[in-house]
Amino acid sequence: MNVFIGLLIPFFGTTLGASMVFLMRSKMNSKLEKTLLGFASGVMVAASVWSLLIPSIEMASKEKVIAWLPATIGFLLGILFLLMLDNIIPHLHLKSKEPEGLKAKLKKTTMMVLAVTLHNIPEGMAVGVALAGALTNNGAVTMAGAIALAIGIAIQNLPEGAIISMPLKEEGFSKRKSFLYGTLSGIVEPIGGFITVLLTSLVVPILPYLLSFAAGAMMYVVVEELIPESQVGKHSDLGTIGFSIGFIIMMILDVALG
Repeated sequence: MNVFIGLLIPFFGTTLGASMVFLMRSKMNSKLEKTLLGFASGVMVAASVWSLLIPSIEMASKEKVIAWLPATIGFLLGILFLLMLDNIIPHLHLKSKEPEGLKAKLKKTTMMVLAVTLHNIPEGMAVGVALAGALTNNGAVTMAGAIALAIGIAIQNLPEGAIISMPLKEEGFSKRKSFLYGTLSGIVEPIGGFITVLLTSLVVPILPYLLSFAAGAMMYVVVEELIPESQVGKHSDLGTIGFSIGFIIMMILDVALG
């Protein structure tokens, strides 16, 4: 039951964030957008360190493996995996006119949703591998720590859900359709997390690699997309403040509950 709840928590965060479109009267405030992007970045960086990389190192130490080796290999593979997806999946980032990935005759809306979905893949993996690690009862990852990660990702998903649904409303979509697209962008998280739990339970020895793999994938999203978007143009200081707040909240969550 804890695993099922843990997998759904981040999706609830995305859904709640997407529902903010119903409170929207005009276009999204740029100051709020910068703050939310920074906040999401801070949560993901802290989660990558405390919830994924540190447990990966601790787990490797217990298995009498060079402590930093699985973390290094997994992290680099996670970066390369997201780099590959970024270059294959056709997607369009907010406020960008040029789509990325392979050329495809897709609607602008579809590519915008795919851009956010691409971001959600590593988050679902992170929660799934943390829950799988908790199920092994090896002490490096606790169920409380895995749930803390899920809550942290859910908090981070609040602004992500809003950042996809609100601009869609600005593009002329109805509030209901904007909410639906925003919600659907997060469905990949519980699905990816569930698949990761199933696979990881079968390959316990590579858990340290999978934990750091998820960390690398999340860090790719932060460095490649979220931080640059929060720092471009005016009000970049709000992005930095948002990052600090997100980082601190996720760090406290993991240390207090983990």
